[in-house]
Amino acid sequence: MAPRFATDIVTFYHPGFWGLDSADAVRDRAVRNPEGFWRRVMDALAEAGVSGIELTFAPGDIASALRAFGDAPSFRRELAARGLSVVSAFIAEGDSPDWRHSDDLPAIVADAERRAAFLAEVGAELLIAGLPMRTTYGTRPPFFVDAAYMTRMADIAHVVGEAVARHGVKLAFHTESNSTLWYERDIDLFMALTDPRYVWLCPDSCHIALGGGDPVAVARRHSPRIALAHWKDAVKPIDVELTIDDTVFAQQQPYMAEPGQGIVDWRGWADAMSRTPGAGIVLIELDEAADPVAALRAGMAVAREARA
Repeated sequence: MAPRFATDIVTFYHPGFWGLDSADAVRDRAVRNPEGFWRRVMDALAEAGVSGIELTFAPGDIASALRAFGDAPSFRRELAARGLSVVSAFIAEGDSPDWRHSDDLPAIVADAERRAAFLAEVGAELLIAGLPMRTTYGTRPPFFVDAAYMTRMADIAHVVGEAVARHGVKLAFHTESNSTLWYERDIDLFMALTDPRYVWLCPDSCHIALGGGDPVAVARRHSPRIALAHWKDAVKPIDVELTIDDTVFAQQQPYMAEPGQGIVDWRGWADAMSRTPGAGIVLIELDEAADPVAALRAGMAVAREARA
């Protein structure tokens, strides 16, 4: 059966799509007119032939959807009227209690439960999280991603995963560049330490490749636990030590590419994805596409060819 196509709302953050000159201007317009922001995004999704969305950081987040439409059922109806639905929501860095520095587990759980309750109301079943970022190489004192650290992350993940499961939602972890879930070794260690009943994986083909890893090998090793995947390409592995601060995501951008324009083995990736619980959805991720409709159509064509 053919999969449904989805995308992350960050696809629509390019200022050029809005006729504006900066990302700040896009955010400001969305804050002033959240309903207008969402209606244009929905129209573009329908035009591209994409039926699923992943909510992300502002302005395409849960809070924005609620400001625009009042409540989750109303948002769900607006989407359904265009043949759209929410697939997942992403907990962005800085948009939730910090797992590494916060000892307030109840706050972490409450934040996740609030998101899971919204997802349940809009008919979605996946909450996507990431592990905290690494520190810049050479920082003193050094921060090590060791067994003790990863055990603590696994302990938190278990509590959060169990809490959101009570809402019918799965907790899956995204493999973000320069985070503590980036290298193949990070992923294998975290998966080994977590209970497969409560903790799932959302591998990102681009980010794994940017860390010098093999996305296909990762997907094959962990296929029974992949609830969703981000389909994105990479130009080459990141070959310098980036400064890990508020600019790190912008620093990563030159290494990323649209599907089919980089080094990812799409046939191997598609084959591995077909053997996962998340096989029914192909999420094409395009960070800030100037022409998102054209870029999404091109990404879907790559995915279809890879799956053929």
